[in-house]
Amino acid sequence: GKRLRDFNDCIYVCVVSLQNDGRLRFSKQNVVYKSSKTGKVDNIPAAELSVATWRRVCLGHGIKLATSNGHVYKYDGFRDTDYERISEFFKANYKVELTEKDMCVKGWNWGTAKFSGPLLSFDVNDSSVFEIPLASVSQCATGKNEVTLEFHQNDDAEVSLMEVRFYVPPGTADEGADPVEAFAQNVRSKADVIQATGDAVCVFKELQCLTPRGRYDILIYPAFLHLHGKTFDYKIPYTTVLRLFLLPSKDQRQMFFVISLDPPIKQGQTRYHFLILHFSKEEELKLTLNMSEEEVEKRYEGKLSKNMSGSLYEMVSRVMKALVNRKITVPGNFQGNTPGAQCITCSYKAQSGLLYPLERGFIYVHKPPVHLRFEEISSVNFARGTTTTRSFDFEVETKQGNQFTFSSIEREEYGKLFDFVNAKKLHIKNRGFKEAKNNEYSDSDDDQHDAYLERMKAEGKIREEGDGSNDSDEETVFLPSLSIRYDSNASESDSGSGGDGSDDEGKKKKPAKKAKVVKEKKERKPRKRRGIRSNLEEERGEGLGVI
Repeated sequence: GKRLRDFNDCIYVCVVSLQNDGRLRFSKQNVVYKSSKTGKVDNIPAAELSVATWRRVCLGHGIKLATSNGHVYKYDGFRDTDYERISEFFKANYKVELTEKDMCVKGWNWGTAKFSGPLLSFDVNDSSVFEIPLASVSQCATGKNEVTLEFHQNDDAEVSLMEVRFYVPPGTADEGADPVEAFAQNVRSKADVIQATGDAVCVFKELQCLTPRGRYDILIYPAFLHLHGKTFDYKIPYTTVLRLFLLPSKDQRQMFFVISLDPPIKQGQTRYHFLILHFSKEEELKLTLNMSEEEVEKRYEGKLSKNMSGSLYEMVSRVMKALVNRKITVPGNFQGNTPGAQCITCSYKAQSGLLYPLERGFIYVHKPPVHLRFEEISSVNFARGTTTTRSFDFEVETKQGNQFTFSSIEREEYGKLFDFVNAKKLHIKNRGFKEAKNNEYSDSDDDQHDAYLERMKAEGKIREEGDGSNDSDEETVFLPSLSIRYDSNASESDSGSGGDGSDDEGKKKKPAKKAKVVKEKKERKPRKRRGIRSNLEEERGEGLGVI
């Protein structure tokens, strides 16, 4: 009936380790599923349906549909009561039996691997333990009696499957064939694995790479970039390249070529969103492309030629620009305090590096690399240096709430950096800090109040006032105990007290002495150790004076 045909926003499809919800509709002509997140539509004609299976899954119950052309579709999120209605509808309209099949829950790790179209099924006693969609496999590596499968990662998934290893016992394949290689070939035939077909367009030998660290041979293919090192191999499709940067170092003798990647390449648990190549300007190279001149002219439309020569960094950047078909970003009009430098030396996360102000953002190289676009920056802040007054910190806060602090920037760079930020119309948090003259900081910055500096100034001021008031103190403080403690004033205080002073004079001076002692305690509070002892002696001396 009509109630059967629509399942609104309750059906799920697993897309690279993440369950996406959507809407599933059964009709006499086809089965249509539309994802709520991506808007992608699966349209399965009713005439192509060959197998329908009802299974118990983690999200209730699910349906597995197989077509005559080898495609497999799996939808989860059904209720137990939906089985009878869906089964009757399939019999009446699709002429297909909806069969129930239980999954194996024994927990055994020894079974049979079966390849059925785009799926790899691991079965125990003819019951499926799990199924792997081969389209999600990114790498397939072989070893001694072992095959390792790595998977594409979804950044939106909190937990995802990284790899699965299969042990293949010897003698399970046909005679004369390697069972491990046969297993790997079945995986590669349906997996989304980048394979080198044909010869490389060109090869760059032993290029120094800062991220990931090491020396790699770079093989340029028409569809992807192959990094071959002593320990790791990376195959990077050009579709994952977001941006290209060519950045000169501060001494103008070296160059950084930065490749921004999404999704990133990974090495174990570490992900690299940036590939950074390091060149010397003095390195020269003569390059010959592995193509005919007519083919080069037809494919790259004059961007490349069969024979090229020049600096190594120019050859690499020119080839990458032509094959990736993206512009190369270079520093703009910013000039630092050092003549000719288009960057600023600073530190980020305890590592020293270079910050490049670009026309549309900032980029920091090299460990870890950071790229911040102006459109994602909410505000910037100039802060006092935490280690020395000869430097300052540059803080950048994004609209997502993340904060990046570039510290230990030389004081002389402040004027150039502030003018650049102000010209780009970025919001500056602390307006008091920018009132610097001749690249000096303003003391009127309330947001960045330095309590330690103010305390030291107060102590110096009190010392000056204390030195100028010694004469009056000598006349007022006349007790013997005080004269012993203040060695520098001992002779004068002894002579001032006199052995023949009368009690009347002591009584007359007593109110003045009390007021003076209280005032002296307030003024001398920064000198803590000596001040405490002096105050105790004064109180004892005052008591003696009363006697």
